[in-house]
Amino acid sequence: MRGTRVSFYNLAWRWHFYAGLFVAPFMILLALTGLVYLFKPQLDPWLYRDLMVVEAGHHRQGADVMLAEVRKAHPEGHVGQYLPPLNAQRSAQFVVHEKGRELNVFVDPYSGKILGEQDGKRNLQAIARALHGELMVGTLGDRLVELAAGWGIVLVISGLYLWWPRGRLGAGVLWPRLAARGRLFWRDLHAVSGFWGSALLLLMLLSGMTWTGFWGKQYADLWNRFPVAMWNDVPKSDQQARELNHAHRQTVPWAMENTPMPQSGAHAEHAGHHTMSSQPAAPNVSVQQVEDIATARQVEPGYSITWPTTADGVFTIAVFADDPRNDATLHVDQYTGKVLADVRWQDYSPVARATELGVMLHEGKMFGPLNQIVIALVCLMILLGSVSGLVMWWKRRPEGGLGVPPLRHDLPRWKTAVVVMLALGLVFPLVGVSMVLMWVLDNLIMRRARVATQA
Repeated sequence: MRGTRVSFYNLAWRWHFYAGLFVAPFMILLALTGLVYLFKPQLDPWLYRDLMVVEAGHHRQGADVMLAEVRKAHPEGHVGQYLPPLNAQRSAQFVVHEKGRELNVFVDPYSGKILGEQDGKRNLQAIARALHGELMVGTLGDRLVELAAGWGIVLVISGLYLWWPRGRLGAGVLWPRLAARGRLFWRDLHAVSGFWGSALLLLMLLSGMTWTGFWGKQYADLWNRFPVAMWNDVPKSDQQARELNHAHRQTVPWAMENTPMPQSGAHAEHAGHHTMSSQPAAPNVSVQQVEDIATARQVEPGYSITWPTTADGVFTIAVFADDPRNDATLHVDQYTGKVLADVRWQDYSPVARATELGVMLHEGKMFGPLNQIVIALVCLMILLGSVSGLVMWWKRRPEGGLGVPPLRHDLPRWKTAVVVMLALGLVFPLVGVSMVLMWVLDNLIMRRARVATQA
């Protein structure tokens, strides 16, 4: 029985080693970029104060007046989005697409004066978001982040098994032995921080997985459903709301990503059929009218208004609220101003509600500064666990070798481990495929080691 326990411990250590070596660089990057995005509400007004902060006035200029100033300053640009001022001390923002660039143009809402602009994809927060979501390399980066998050879950589960006290508590289990030196000191830091942060780390990994392009899309398609009747009387396009979201910019809530975008049907009736590839005409409805709709329907401040990109497209009012109970997504006919869809928290399914709550906890927004502090501590634990794991590996690895823990076979425990790994591989398919590849490589390494020993 003793040998059985050792064998399974050894197997768990081996898979923990493989997972950690792959995941650690990603975890360090995700923790650092997560910290940047976590403190966006504090960092942005401090770094870009001259663009974002204004002196409160008595009379705000209308959205159409500010839009005219933006178009005058960027005659060759196309305005794609408008973000009304968050409060009385904040500027208005327009997103302008010009000569292959995306610009954030900031306007004083009281004077109508343009305060300046920034590159929409090259400012601190946009870079942090793009790195965090897809490593700034598109689909490949998204898949690598998803793979790292899935293996991170393997890392947490195997790490908890390795940490399990087995009859002893105290120093080295619940708190580190600070007087220890060398690898033992790093081992304690790694194990103790991993234990205390494991539950929150699992929450972070699982909630982050919902945004991934492969697993997250399948999860949304399976669980995130709205009553069909909500869209029965609305002309629908082939476009989904997820197309409004990008790695560097979030527009609609997660719960809305796989919903169909309505069409501006009144235009189709008068001007004939228009496909989604047709060029947009000038909307009859002004951006001020759309803002008035958002105000009349009590949409939470912090929302954006996205322009239609085709002749039968719609204006979209969307707020990805800090408290998801205030989420709102409205689609407005660009020719009549009719609200074609108005989706709120009460329309979300139970799974969508749970997911949105998880995302807001993940981003540190749900409970204000307290939430930020907790998530910041989790990020620091991730950094500590990743760095200490790499230091431990570096200290124990043999010269010229990788330092893979040796494997001792025991059939009953192998079966247990295979069941656990199969379950994780089925739930997270990319992880499952990589497990098969890892198993093949591991067997090749073991075979070469046996041949070398026999020789």
